[in-house]
Amino acid sequence: MSAEATNPATPGPVTGPAARWRARIDLRRLGRAALLGPAARDRLPDAIGHVAEAHRAHHPDADLEPLRRAWVLAESSHRGQMRKSGEPYITHPLAVTLILAELGAETTTLTASLLHDTVEDTDVTLDQVGEEFGAEVRYLVDGVTKLEKVDYGAAAEPETFRKMLKATAGDVRVMSIKLADRLHNMRTLGVMRPEKQARIAKVTRDVLIPLAERLGVQALKTELEDLVFAILHPEEYEHTRELIVDNASRADDPLAEIADEVRGVLRDADIQAEVVIRPRHFVSVHRVARKRGQLRGSDFGRLLVLVNEDADCYGVLGELHTCLTPVVSEFKDFIAVPKFNLYQSLHTAVARPDGQVAEVLIRTHQMHKVAEAGVIALGNPYAPPSEEPVDGEREDPTRPGWLSRLLDWQEAAPDPDTFWSTLREDLAQDREITVFRPDGGTLGLPDGATCVDAAYAQYGEDAHACIGARVNGRLATLSTVLRDGDTVQLLMGQDPASEPSREWLEHAHTPAARIAIQRWLATHPAPEAPGEGLGESLHGTVDRPEGLQGGAEAPAGSADTPAVVDAQRSRPRTPDSAPARSRTADVLVDQPGATVRLAGCCTPVPPDDVTGFAVRGGAVTVHRVECPAVARMKEAGRPEVEVRWGDTAECRVTLYAESFGRPHLLADLTEAMALEGAEIVSATVEPPSQQRVRHTYTVDLPDAALLPALMRAMRNVPGVYDVSRAQTQGA
Repeated sequence: MSAEATNPATPGPVTGPAARWRARIDLRRLGRAALLGPAARDRLPDAIGHVAEAHRAHHPDADLEPLRRAWVLAESSHRGQMRKSGEPYITHPLAVTLILAELGAETTTLTASLLHDTVEDTDVTLDQVGEEFGAEVRYLVDGVTKLEKVDYGAAAEPETFRKMLKATAGDVRVMSIKLADRLHNMRTLGVMRPEKQARIAKVTRDVLIPLAERLGVQALKTELEDLVFAILHPEEYEHTRELIVDNASRADDPLAEIADEVRGVLRDADIQAEVVIRPRHFVSVHRVARKRGQLRGSDFGRLLVLVNEDADCYGVLGELHTCLTPVVSEFKDFIAVPKFNLYQSLHTAVARPDGQVAEVLIRTHQMHKVAEAGVIALGNPYAPPSEEPVDGEREDPTRPGWLSRLLDWQEAAPDPDTFWSTLREDLAQDREITVFRPDGGTLGLPDGATCVDAAYAQYGEDAHACIGARVNGRLATLSTVLRDGDTVQLLMGQDPASEPSREWLEHAHTPAARIAIQRWLATHPAPEAPGEGLGESLHGTVDRPEGLQGGAEAPAGSADTPAVVDAQRSRPRTPDSAPARSRTADVLVDQPGATVRLAGCCTPVPPDDVTGFAVRGGAVTVHRVECPAVARMKEAGRPEVEVRWGDTAECRVTLYAESFGRPHLLADLTEAMALEGAEIVSATVEPPSQQRVRHTYTVDLPDAALLPALMRAMRNVPGVYDVSRAQTQGA
């Protein structure tokens, strides 16, 4: 695939005297002027004249001397190096700098972008960059410099991203340069082998595009999406390209006609506004086509209305809804409630009698600049505040939300693989909600977060002591999914030795919560059966089992005589459930006088292969051999105790059923269990998640041999797709 093949075609212009198009910021120009070489030291080199022109369009009074000196150093240090495409290497940093200049980056960012590969690929050192251009440029160049594979091996890529995120904590411009660097590399990816193109495109899709979205740099994000789309889905890309080309060749354009009508409405209302047609990029057209099937002419673009003042945005909205037919369900106000990536705009849609519907975006010119360039348009939002206030704008527009969470948990990631996989999972959550604390503070969380996530976001590792929550004033389980605007009061236990429950992992969506829970579980191997004594349950207070008494004690001194004990299956119950009747199972253990506990994590029943481990108080915990806790305790050096089943019949076992939600499912499932002779001791049904429901049943069976038939009967219930024995997963 050639570099040109990965570049989406630009739809043709709309014809007609009144049609005005404003495409997205054009970042596609790659100057070949770098081949001209440097200019004399007393003037700006001709090779970066187009960069200077783009820079001065945004910053008329900018000092271009640092750019001249950076060009001289970059050109001389990269001289003789070639890209895989055959071009001189200097064309790459030049193109990256042009991208940032078009987006309105200030001089320091452009200086660092010209030098971003010098430390990595030439003999120039960071100290030399610092001496020549100052600590700020040195920091930016260091932030985007990759770590060497010779030092880090396979971990080089995740560790490089970890380093960049840390650098972004101090200066968000580090990530701006990285995004522009990846954009130019994606444009020229056609010279690579197909498998390498796919690998780079997947990393771009999973990491760089979500970062561009969170930084609000839509101009970079949309082109990166199209380039990834072309590489990973070439057939769908080509089909979408044909749709766009065919629409551009149409004689009529309903979007242009609606634009004329909107201009007339605003002109009659004496509102100064610029109305332009904004074409959708390839991925956007593809999404609309999948959503609606047959595309209409108005689906290939949106109307953009630009005004001077915030109040004018609402004036435009009122006129459009008064004089045209609004589609009320399409209205969104991102001015009053901006998105977490700084985006502000009013969204609405108007319909024509022939069924054509045009989406309309209404914003000020400043909002449009930030919508396209995001934090790049703001310079360095982490810089110390100046003496003069900046239009009441937030001093730190990105750090309070997703970025601070990202930086918090990445330091706790124990290894590069965990960091890399967790980073992708976190970035895949592309919507943020805000919940309120009782004291008036707020917590920013990803969409789908639960009370478990809120606890760790507010209290860090102290959240291990959380025992419940109130959501909007009502008691709620820690598994409750939070919605935007909820008020959450977290209830903390008084016991400093409180422990997190392993169940919390199933309901923890944020990396901070998952890593904190996993780290605690990994560093605190339970001296008793895992699943017991794990603090508070998600669905109610758990009664901690006391050490079990009873069983036959061997005579003193007869060490060779095995003890025969009745192991009582003590299970958690909810406060409103009836006390569980006990069932017993004979277990032989080669340890005189020992009491026996059947582990709650794997619920062993005859004829399972079992093993035992000594715990506090002279007791022995019995596990199934394949239980993950057995491997952990062996690794910790815990000695095994030989155990075996005696003559037994009755048993108690915990089963998990996974099902799709449907009416009467619970009744059908419990009836099927009763017909197999199972007595249900306790049952828990968790709230549905993505139309799926998880059931937990603790049942008594008169004979352990009935267990396989019981599980088959449960699986045969319509809607149930899996039934399994209780088996706690390792951290």
